[in-house]
Amino acid sequence: MNVDAIDFTIVAPALLAGVLVLATHVPLGAQVLKRGIVFIDLAIAQIAALGVIVAGMADLDQGWAVQVAAGAAAVLGALLLTWTERRWADVQEAQIGVVFVLAATGSLLLLAHNPHGGEHLRDLLAGQILWVRYEQLIVPAIATAIFTVAILRFQSRLGRLGFYLLFALAVTISVQLVGVYLVFASLIVPGLAVRNYPESRRLPFAYVVGVAGYGVGLSLSTVYDLPSGALIVWCLALLAIAVYAVGPSAAKDQGTDVVVPSETGG
Repeated sequence: MNVDAIDFTIVAPALLAGVLVLATHVPLGAQVLKRGIVFIDLAIAQIAALGVIVAGMADLDQGWAVQVAAGAAAVLGALLLTWTERRWADVQEAQIGVVFVLAATGSLLLLAHNPHGGEHLRDLLAGQILWVRYEQLIVPAIATAIFTVAILRFQSRLGRLGFYLLFALAVTISVQLVGVYLVFASLIVPGLAVRNYPESRRLPFAYVVGVAGYGVGLSLSTVYDLPSGALIVWCLALLAIAVYAVGPSAAKDQGTDVVVPSETGG
């Protein structure tokens, strides 16, 4: 790879956007894996994207109006999933899947007669992280700082409703920066990579995986002119596999010993 071919004026703000997303999504992803509701991020992100589409159809082109529409949609989705978990907790993962499919197909229906609907939907799914500029990151940076402090300080005391609402607001910001696919990858992939590491090392190592995945993916996308969002997802996955492969085994992480049965049965 020719390093001179990398345009750092483009990569730098895009990487900063990725770091902002990872700041909240890595600890949130750990909670998602712990709670066993892996696809909640896809559902909430898709609902936020649906809010963006509705805002566009209503000619709300101002940035703040789009944010409000996306945030309102995500919060409503979070409240719905909180209610379904309280009523039918045993099938919550299935309900999350249904909500995701409804939001995704709703987006298709709303954009069916839009001549630029396919392009708009692709941008929401795969994102346009490579074209992010510094001025677009001011509000997300402030919100990310607030959310990150809240997540790290109060994560054990958030409760069901608090977790869903904080999750919805964080995803609302990130889905417009990096797209639905990268939201999912940023939440889940780093956490999977370090799940067998000692608990005290999981969060730092997960951040390393995330930042490295974004950095390598963005660099390769500028050199080879490939879609940045899709390439970052693959880089995150490959790095996660490598980190998991060289990490401690599950047995070592849990501190368990293998017991060999006695041949005498005694």
